[in-house]
Amino acid sequence: MRRLYTLLLYLSLPLIVPAMALRAWRERSGFAGWRQRFGFGAQRAGGGIWVHAASVGEAQAAAILIEALRALPRSPGEITLTCMTATGRARARALLPDIEVRYAPYDLPGCVRRTLQRLRPRLLIVVETELWPNLLHQAAHAAVPILLASARISPRTTRWYQRLAGLLQPALHDQVSVAAQSAADAERFLQLGVPPERVQVSGNLKFDRAVAVDLPARGAALRARYAPARPLWVAGSTQEGEEPIVLSAHRQLRERLPQARLVLAPRYPQRFDAVVALVQAAGLGVARRSRPQEQQPYEVLVLDSLGELMDFYAAADLAFVGGSLVPIGGHNLLEPASLGLPVLSGPYQFNSPDIARALRECGALTTVADASSLAAALIRLMGDPELRAREGRGARAAIEANRGALARLVDAVETLAPTAAAAASSPGAAAGFRSASH
Repeated sequence: MRRLYTLLLYLSLPLIVPAMALRAWRERSGFAGWRQRFGFGAQRAGGGIWVHAASVGEAQAAAILIEALRALPRSPGEITLTCMTATGRARARALLPDIEVRYAPYDLPGCVRRTLQRLRPRLLIVVETELWPNLLHQAAHAAVPILLASARISPRTTRWYQRLAGLLQPALHDQVSVAAQSAADAERFLQLGVPPERVQVSGNLKFDRAVAVDLPARGAALRARYAPARPLWVAGSTQEGEEPIVLSAHRQLRERLPQARLVLAPRYPQRFDAVVALVQAAGLGVARRSRPQEQQPYEVLVLDSLGELMDFYAAADLAFVGGSLVPIGGHNLLEPASLGLPVLSGPYQFNSPDIARALRECGALTTVADASSLAAALIRLMGDPELRAREGRGARAAIEANRGALARLVDAVETLAPTAAAAASSPGAAAGFRSASH
């Protein structure tokens, strides 16, 4: 089954490579690091840890774990982080400026094998959801233990992999340990063939992200600059199809609160210009964060920069998190929640159902379905400071109640890393957790 998958990938390369090149051009990332996709790049000393994260959200979670590992009394060795997307790599570099961040290799045997030869890791940590058959197979073949950290998998994906048992099952059975986000995720990995002694529930790593000490001050400065004495809300990580809904809701909010201002933050840089055009077409004045010299009277500030969304959340009265009014699955609800903000989301929350449930149970998450319900929620919350404060306290309580994944993951890494060193001299040796209940 894996050979068939690999053959299909090879046959798809004439389509994949031009598509990736076009995406790199659209994301303004150029072709820097292009050779890393094929497994080339600088040779590392070896004996360290390879951490893999898909995109922005996973890179942020990976950064939490990497910082904790680097703070250990016993050095974990060199750490290399790989990302699938340009935006993920850019975010990882901003968070971890002194860590090598590469593009992940294509999931082809030669590409993965060359990457392993250059990094020579003693442990591979895959964050959240990246189950690439050749990556797992080649790491297992090289006797590199694999930890799926803060791992999650949907019921639908589980059923799909069960029907294609030969695609992942050998690697999952032989060399993979799982630190799952929830008991339900743990059960699904058991169904895929991971031995019970190598599955534990660690919780969601994102709950352990600490707020930067200077973040409130940065937020206050932005508030003073962009919305002094004005109601301010942020629509973060919006996707195509969501901005018209958000803009319609903002127009309805301004009928009640004419001074209200919106910070609109599209998820992807290649959409910045299109979103500015949407704001103009909606009849609203628009400014761009990147062009302060061009600002005229405006109702919407488009956040056309990277790495500043948390700063603007810290400046706001409340936040809507995108990717949730369209079937993307929702983006990071914990970013505004960690700042004590009421959080609004669309109904598509399947990327992080446990986070959504935790916030909802603490009264900190409002689910909306369209422009009218979003506007009604905005009007209700903007008009009631005590309600906003109460929901903000609920958000912080939900986060505090779910912390602890980081400590469990660090313990798992410390358990696996010595075993990994032994595995280097004993090909085929398997690694496992210390006994843990799930």
